[in-house]
Amino acid sequence: MGRRQSRESAMQVLYQLEVGKVDIDNAFNYLQEHFVLVDKDLEFARHLVDGVVENLAVLDETIASYSRDWRVKRLAAVDRNILRLALYEIIYAGIPCGIAINEAVEMAKMYGGEKSSKFINGILSAVSRQSKPVSDQDKSNAAATTLTENEKKM
Repeated sequence: MGRRQSRESAMQVLYQLEVGKVDIDNAFNYLQEHFVLVDKDLEFARHLVDGVVENLAVLDETIASYSRDWRVKRLAAVDRNILRLALYEIIYAGIPCGIAINEAVEMAKMYGGEKSSKFINGILSAVSRQSKPVSDQDKSNAAATTLTENEKKM
């Protein structure tokens, strides 16, 4: 199993979380019971899922800002989760845009609808032209801001 399969596993877990309403641990347990996963690939898939879940609001806002005439909730669940995963890789994980886009388009061809791959390619290409990875300093600043805002609410 390689990074591609790890991404597919992560997408399947994200789909289960949303559609099946299961928790992360149950989704990963199901994955381990039904598929052969190497520890390092499972670890990478878990990293991706945790990152998407942690940054879900920002990822969905990004999708919404680039998907004209389509609300995020109206997108097919598979397409929505492929986009979330690829955007997490591009924005937060430092995965080169070309790799993240290519993997997302391939997943869309396998799991999505007839027009999914073109739609996903369009969104991700537009994002890649206008975004840069979030630096560690930006992540620290965002975390500090969130902590400060949460302290004010207490």
